[in-house]
Amino acid sequence: MEKNDILSALIDLGVVVILRSDDPGQLMRAVEALRAGGLRAFEVTMTVPGALDVMRDVGHRFGSEILLGAGTVLDGETARSAILAGGQFIVSPSLSQSVITAAHRYSKVVVPGAFTPTEILTAWEAGADIVKVFPIRSVGPHYLKDVLAPLPQVRLMPTGGVNLENAADFIRAGAVAVGMGGALLDKAILAEGRFEELTERARRLLDAIQRARATISVESD
Repeated sequence: MEKNDILSALIDLGVVVILRSDDPGQLMRAVEALRAGGLRAFEVTMTVPGALDVMRDVGHRFGSEILLGAGTVLDGETARSAILAGGQFIVSPSLSQSVITAAHRYSKVVVPGAFTPTEILTAWEAGADIVKVFPIRSVGPHYLKDVLAPLPQVRLMPTGGVNLENAADFIRAGAVAVGMGGALLDKAILAEGRFEELTERARRLLDAIQRARATISVESD
């Protein structure tokens, strides 16, 4: 896929699933279950043991059925390695120019992390395709509205505090997508192999996001 197609798909999907576990085998089954529920964008964090191999395995198994990204990318060298392992988008918890430069060099979507309005605008001007607002837990959805009032051109993806109950609120507040990890991939569910619950969670999440977007569309009309 071309970069613009990847960016459009991420925004259309509205959810980036953050894959983080000490058991790579669990992640493969989790992707399968969440994909069955309609989720398609998955970010393998570089904190996962053998993360690059996990990316290759996931990419080989699901191919064009999903969008595959890398998360917790802290430097340009890691960004390049993740892209060569099949990463279509690169996510970072912070702003690193070398990460943005590497993603641009390979025409991949880049989502650096920021928090304050100054950091968010700096990331955007540095070449971010979407800015990851992290951590969002302590400020909530209204913070996005406050930031977007003077910065309406910036695409924001809140992460670190998004769950099934508030995801729609973030979309209504102006987020183009949300990032969700532990609130979706419950450790107990993974440990007990209750993957059908992940499929149901995925369906509920997508339904909530679609309803929120429909509300925005009606209000704008």
